[in-house]
Amino acid sequence: MTNTVPRILIVGGGYAGFYTAWKLEKHLRKGEAQVTVVDPLPYMTYLPFLPEVAAGSIEARHAVVALRRHLASTEVVTARVTKIDHAHKVATITPSEGEAWELEYDQIVVTAGSVSRTFPIPGIADNAIGMKAIEEAVWVRDKLLSNFDKAAALPPGPERERLLTVVVVGGGFAGIETFAELRNFASSLLKKYPQLTFDETHFHLIEAMGRIMPEVSLKTSEWVLKDLAKRGAYVHLDTQVTGAVDGNVELSTGEVISTDIIVWTAGVMANPQVVKGSDLPSEQRGRITTQGDLRVIDADGNVVEGAWAAGDVAAVPDLTGGGVGGFCVPNAQHAVRQAKQLAKNLTAVLRGELPKDYIHKNLGAVAGLGLYNGVFQSGNIALKGFLAWGAHRGYHGLAMPSWERKWRVLWGWWNNFWLGRDVVNLEAVQTPRRFFDEFASRPRPPQPAEAPAKPAAEKAPVAEKAAAAK
Repeated sequence: MTNTVPRILIVGGGYAGFYTAWKLEKHLRKGEAQVTVVDPLPYMTYLPFLPEVAAGSIEARHAVVALRRHLASTEVVTARVTKIDHAHKVATITPSEGEAWELEYDQIVVTAGSVSRTFPIPGIADNAIGMKAIEEAVWVRDKLLSNFDKAAALPPGPERERLLTVVVVGGGFAGIETFAELRNFASSLLKKYPQLTFDETHFHLIEAMGRIMPEVSLKTSEWVLKDLAKRGAYVHLDTQVTGAVDGNVELSTGEVISTDIIVWTAGVMANPQVVKGSDLPSEQRGRITTQGDLRVIDADGNVVEGAWAAGDVAAVPDLTGGGVGGFCVPNAQHAVRQAKQLAKNLTAVLRGELPKDYIHKNLGAVAGLGLYNGVFQSGNIALKGFLAWGAHRGYHGLAMPSWERKWRVLWGWWNNFWLGRDVVNLEAVQTPRRFFDEFASRPRPPQPAEAPAKPAAEKAPVAEKAAAAK
């Protein structure tokens, strides 16, 4: 590039992308580099809060971080990176409207995150929803509330129970937290709907493996199973979904569950659009390969100059030896810490210094299982119930970036403690023009033209014939 100031392009504004830019603003001197973040969304979503958003415990806007508000000197571009030509250090930027354009860079940081990993099961693509975006969590919350409203207006029977049935696929942390939070939320809603009974609500979690939550010990996961069973939630282990057409979830056991809400949390994969649209090297699972200092490397282990990657989109070696397959697992804990180290390393390289390896031993796992209930595991130490729930909220409340966001989340929790969860259903916001469109005045359709009247000269012969007939 001809520009004397190095341009750093960050592809993706999620955990790793936001934190990389945020920390670069702290480490770089004024005018030392120009940083640009490109993401189709203008905000970072704090994913661990999505189950609580779905259960109405956190206001949706408080679980996201506006990029433009918290990145003071970083250029934010709301668009997609559809091609990375690192050989020429050019990226193709495609906005939602208008023509695509090219952006040259000196250093590129790929932090495009992950997307839900699905399988070609009939009906899943058309009827299920993930739990990877704030919009999905909001939809699930409003859909559940809407279904309660509809069910309360129906007589007891199969259709009413179908509306009150929720199926979650996947027994990892995201699935269990979503499942438990929704079960807890539904139980609390019954107080507002005296027409409905607890026995009419059905919650099913489908897990292909023989256990749930592999991040915790077997003993702890068994406790979670027992706790869910006490709350009337059903967990199907060693079971797969074979179909989901027309809301009928078919299981490998032969059972069919009729439902209106299917939440898919059965794994994630590196963002394929970014990886496949790039000439950067990737491994078998579709992640960009890096070495310990987060610089991209090729199949021979050679550093690809000017290229970095972190978060779920990257295959980062776990130098502590604790990672599955030798790599860091795709979670928020690693993404945030990798981003912080990447910002330091990138700053060091720009100044002619050597980068340092990313080394972080997993601190443990903590999950919320509904109000006042949770589970925590760190090594051989396990907490269950209220203490674990407090640890869950304490950890994530502090982990939320910026005090502005922390206070909004904490204030919401405080209000809910005294006032209860807000149960306003805003499903109609998905079709906002319906209210205006229903009563809007429209121009009348054009009327067919009338036949022109005949001239008097043409009418005369007719009158004369009539007179002669008399």
